[in-house]
Amino acid sequence: MSDTVLAIIEPDTFPHEVARRAVWIATRYGCDLELLLCDPMLTLLGNSFIASTEAKKFVDSIKDAQKQIIGDIAASVASNDLRIEANILYERPISDAIIAKALDNDPKFVVKGTPYHRPAERATFTYTDWRLIRKLDTSTWLVKPGEWKEPPIIVGAVDPTHRHDPKAAIDQKIVGAGKALAEKCDGHLLLLHTYQRLVEIGSLATEALNPIKIPIDDLDKKIRTTHQRQLDALALDYAIPSDDVYQLPGRTPEILPAFARTHDADVVIMGAVARTSLKRRIVGSTAEQVLDHLPCDVLLVRNGQAVK
Repeated sequence: MSDTVLAIIEPDTFPHEVARRAVWIATRYGCDLELLLCDPMLTLLGNSFIASTEAKKFVDSIKDAQKQIIGDIAASVASNDLRIEANILYERPISDAIIAKALDNDPKFVVKGTPYHRPAERATFTYTDWRLIRKLDTSTWLVKPGEWKEPPIIVGAVDPTHRHDPKAAIDQKIVGAGKALAEKCDGHLLLLHTYQRLVEIGSLATEALNPIKIPIDDLDKKIRTTHQRQLDALALDYAIPSDDVYQLPGRTPEILPAFARTHDADVVIMGAVARTSLKRRIVGSTAEQVLDHLPCDVLLVRNGQAVK
């Protein structure tokens, strides 16, 4: 892993805020910063368009404008304490080009602004953000507009009972990343684990199996106790105070955004667990389900990478 933060700058996605957040991240992690303007306009024009002299002049004017945009952004965040490089990415699709760039450079973080996605865009899973969530192996920091508080509130969304990660390896990376970030910015780390109760399905199951009665309350208590024990063990391993550890009943896509709003979170750290190709196509991850509903940044850590 290189000591570089790769910031994806898109002209239509609050580019100055993304650049400022990337500077904030790079400064605290002691990294260099590469600002990468992603604007595939020239690729959209096609090779046939630029055959004429007039078209070439038009293309040159676009390139000059792009250089001006990324140059101005780099100048606006310039610092004597930070090495900043500015480049332009022309290739399409943007997501594949970003992934290829990350594979070549192996940055500590890929930082990108994330706008609101319409339902149709979420359903197709072709939007750049969704592709990066599913395909990128680098820790991905998705930026929402807005200033961070001092000190910031960091929420680690963990699931020590995740059936795709029985050893809780991804939870260890989430908590480790949260602890490291909190230490670098004097932030306050909270842990949240949600679990689904049996009450809703219990009544239907009881009716279907009548006269057999299912001890829903007992089973629900056992589930809650088991989850709490594993959550407490995870928190104990990382010296997280019990007052900063929360277990709440309900579905994560509903509870996590509400929790982030209630606690005025600045960033939510989540894990991306590898799945089979078939499941990846037909089952949306929790990050995909909650991204548009969270009021703050999202940091995605991956199975094979620790963030320190």
